[in-house]
Amino acid sequence: MSSVLEVRDLKKSFGGIVAVDGVSFGVEEGEILGIIGPNGSGKSTLFNCILGQLQPTAGEVHLDGRPVTGMRACDLNRLGVSRTFQLLQIFPQLTVRKNLILAGQEHQGTMLSRLAGRPDAGLSAAAERMLGFFRLERLADEHAADLSYGQQKLLDVAMAFMAGPRLALLDEPAGGVNPTMLASLRERLQAINAEQGSTFVVIEHNMEFVMALCNRILVLDEGRVIAQGDPAQVRRDPKVIEAYLGRS
Repeated sequence: MSSVLEVRDLKKSFGGIVAVDGVSFGVEEGEILGIIGPNGSGKSTLFNCILGQLQPTAGEVHLDGRPVTGMRACDLNRLGVSRTFQLLQIFPQLTVRKNLILAGQEHQGTMLSRLAGRPDAGLSAAAERMLGFFRLERLADEHAADLSYGQQKLLDVAMAFMAGPRLALLDEPAGGVNPTMLASLRERLQAINAEQGSTFVVIEHNMEFVMALCNRILVLDEGRVIAQGDPAQVRRDPKVIEAYLGRS
């Protein structure tokens, strides 16, 4: 397997506060990597440094061997990197289908070429495939605002995969989702990895969701990597148990 993403000794400080402290890891093609850690461990700051929304204090980020440290999120998007956020990034007044088409357009051409192109940007067929894959067909013509929260989360994730990204970074996709919809989300993410070879990284607080979904897990605490390995290894690591359970 080839490495899609490499993070080398990444650091981010805010004045005297070190939020990310020398983090290094790689993501192999076709891998599902989970990143977990207690609140304040640096997970979201790490994501934002990788995605160019924060400028790292030090360190490097490489995509397919190419240095992309500090590259703007919109430029990374055109290189095939997509993401979700903790807060939903859907368009409530548009239909589910139109949300998917707009997500696909983000990877295509310039603003001028999109304005001058076909109304559906040639993405209707791809949107139908994604509707089917994420089992949203019956909701295709519903406004996103009328979906349940779990259905909106499923749409948000489907939008991240709409253009067949080289790498997707998912920020707490399980947050606030009921158990039934959570099982469906996990199953669809496993399926897109198995059937399409999708590579993605998941930040998540729901430990059971991560343990069931990911091939490998990296654990942060106070901005540092304290453990990594398969779910069984991580679950029994004393440093992980201490980070989650050992503090008053």
